[in-house]
Amino acid sequence: MLRSLDDLEGYPIEATNGAIGQVTDFLFDDESWVIRYIVVQTGEWLSNRKVLISRIAVGQPTWSYRTLRVPMTTDQVRNCPNIDTHKPVSRQYELSGRGNVGTGVEPHTVAEDRARLEREVDQHRNDDPHLRSTNAVMHYHIKAIDGDIGHVQGLLLEEDTWAIRYLIVDTSNWWLGHTVLIAPQWIQGVSWSDRAVSINLTQEAIKGSPPYDSARSLQRHEEARLHNHYRRAGYWADHVKLQNPEFRTVESAPRDIERHD
Repeated sequence: MLRSLDDLEGYPIEATNGAIGQVTDFLFDDESWVIRYIVVQTGEWLSNRKVLISRIAVGQPTWSYRTLRVPMTTDQVRNCPNIDTHKPVSRQYELSGRGNVGTGVEPHTVAEDRARLEREVDQHRNDDPHLRSTNAVMHYHIKAIDGDIGHVQGLLLEEDTWAIRYLIVDTSNWWLGHTVLIAPQWIQGVSWSDRAVSINLTQEAIKGSPPYDSARSLQRHEEARLHNHYRRAGYWADHVKLQNPEFRTVESAPRDIERHD
């Protein structure tokens, strides 16, 4: 089942012996598009620190309770990494950019600033350069082969694997009143500095894609219809091929759709 990450923000996080705080963000791997950490805003008990909890520690959540439980004590949470110790690469670029000190600053201030910068860079030398904040990618511009189509409005997460399966794209500035889904596999490139995502699809193809209704849960046959429209294999195809070596995604998708409609 797919879930909107917007729905998960604000979920309470509970340790084995008490409440920890609530979800405020997620960090994902920008190569695999899989969630790796949950960013938790702790309460006054931990001076409102933001800590990172591995999504592996959460295991398989019971979504109906709208609460995430971790097999940790509050004392163990105290030792979880602070959000500042795992800065996404965008933050690393920001740190390196601060080394470009302009003119008009006293020499001793420049020296002090450079020394501080070097300390910060050294402190984060082992940061993972592929971690990205899901909150940070909101409103990234989406560029088709032949022009802009809109911006990232949200993300759909597969609850079993914690993989980001779709970017929810608001096309209002180009195609008023529509929302479309773009799979990470269709991304051609991302300019993190320009906050832009390029996809290898045309505007015409996107206009002809099946509509997306955020008020309803996306069903597998609807996903199949979407992938069939773009003539792209579904992310589930590898699992199906293991069971059926003769499986052909494009040819079989229409038959799947007819059975469910």
